[in-house]
Amino acid sequence: MKSIKKRYFIAGTDTDVGKTMIACALLAQARSQGLTTAAVKPVAAGCIETKDGLRNDDAQQLLAQCTLPLYYEQVNPVAFIDPIAPHIAAQKEGQRMQVDRLVGYTSGVIMQGADLTLVEGAGGWRVPVNERETLADLAIGLSIPVVLVVGMRLGCINHALLTVEAITRDGLTLAGWVANCVDPEMIELDANIATLKDRIPAPMLGLVPNLVSVDSPLARIEACQTYLKLNLLLK
Repeated sequence: MKSIKKRYFIAGTDTDVGKTMIACALLAQARSQGLTTAAVKPVAAGCIETKDGLRNDDAQQLLAQCTLPLYYEQVNPVAFIDPIAPHIAAQKEGQRMQVDRLVGYTSGVIMQGADLTLVEGAGGWRVPVNERETLADLAIGLSIPVVLVVGMRLGCINHALLTVEAITRDGLTLAGWVANCVDPEMIELDANIATLKDRIPAPMLGLVPNLVSVDSPLARIEACQTYLKLNLLLK
């Protein structure tokens, strides 16, 4: 199969909107089509101590979907224990993150040339890295298109449209967006989807139902695949 070398930054409208599940499902789809895959979660706050060092569950899920022989530290080069805003976690641990270093770590994986490489952000678009930089600056530094995961719940229209506006203003291409139903009882879901479709100038890559009742992360990833249109990202 011809190498296609697609790279995308996975952003979210907020924290806990399902970025990792969506990213893993896209990578799993690519693997099932015989494509090579790689992923990076440059910054992860919320890790546990292991004999091998700090480990983050989201980063480990991404690593499991990579066909390239990557080490954990390549997938998640900057890790913090506390599940809080990364720049605050860094301050607590006496560290200072810099976007140029995050770009360097991430570019090292991108340069390995997987057919599909996904870079997952943390929280929303403007999450601070330090006193003057944000994770948006990482996406800008990498200069790759963005896939936006919209957490479908009350208030999501405003969050989604403001994020789309910021991505565009930052000079990046919005390749597509995913509606992920984080609130299983959201009122007027269809009307909200219609509004977003009408106002977001990029294709909807999928409408993912609430999968919290699915037993395990791997099962959720498998179920999630059936609702996503990876082909729209491989053109």
